[in-house]
Amino acid sequence: MSPLISTAELAAALGTVSVVDATWFMPGDPRSGIEEHRKAHIPGAVFFDIDAVADRDTALPHMLPAPDAFAAAAGRLGLSPDRRTVVYDAQGIFSAPRVWWTLRVMGFDDVAVLNGGLRTWLAEGRPVEAGETAAAPTTVTPRFDVELVRDLQAVRGVVDGGGAQILDARPAARFRGEAPEPRPGLRAGHMPGACSLPFAGLIAEDGTMKPPAELARTVAAAGIDLARPVITTCGSGVSAAVLALALAVLGHDRAAVYDGSWAEWGGRSDTPVVTG
Repeated sequence: MSPLISTAELAAALGTVSVVDATWFMPGDPRSGIEEHRKAHIPGAVFFDIDAVADRDTALPHMLPAPDAFAAAAGRLGLSPDRRTVVYDAQGIFSAPRVWWTLRVMGFDDVAVLNGGLRTWLAEGRPVEAGETAAAPTTVTPRFDVELVRDLQAVRGVVDGGGAQILDARPAARFRGEAPEPRPGLRAGHMPGACSLPFAGLIAEDGTMKPPAELARTVAAAGIDLARPVITTCGSGVSAAVLALALAVLGHDRAAVYDGSWAEWGGRSDTPVVTG
């Protein structure tokens, strides 16, 4: 099944699928995901906070939680791997893919991202609710899919010895080391051998993902071979998931995300960094 679902398809399926609001904003943005959710959300949607449903034992931002911690959080939200889940965010397609990827890592096989998110939903005049949804709790048994995640050691191995393509979602100026990182204390530049594909180039002006033919041209222009393994990375593992979603649209649905991304790699003194 496609990893994307249209607003019309979701509207027809409301009540038969789990809907998750994954709205998140970059550091420095005064808006709050949960506050935006309380103002307006798709009927029945629960809020998934990527900063809260995360590994609390690391200083790195919103790292994947332990499977048991995820299971407890997903259960409180009433989610189940036996029910189709649709994830959206307020921007269009930005943070929803991070939760789409998280759910897939934890064994949710039937997950889709709402194409255009709440932005398109509202533009079409579809109904919303305010407040928070009280979901009936569920029992979740996670199945951790190690192939969809890469850690520091694995990415070091790829940088040193190959075996996969590394695709960086950050803006080109940050990739080249010409613009500062939004998080303090990080070096500028990119991993040796990485390819640059700013995630914004995959999103149309209306907030939807560009058609597959355009995605394929953009991915090919970035130097990526869809027949080979891909690891996506970004600033903190959010927009890297946008790349993974786009690759899934093109049939490459096993791309792995480097969870620590540049927050980890660029924050260390023992990892190689190049500019230009």
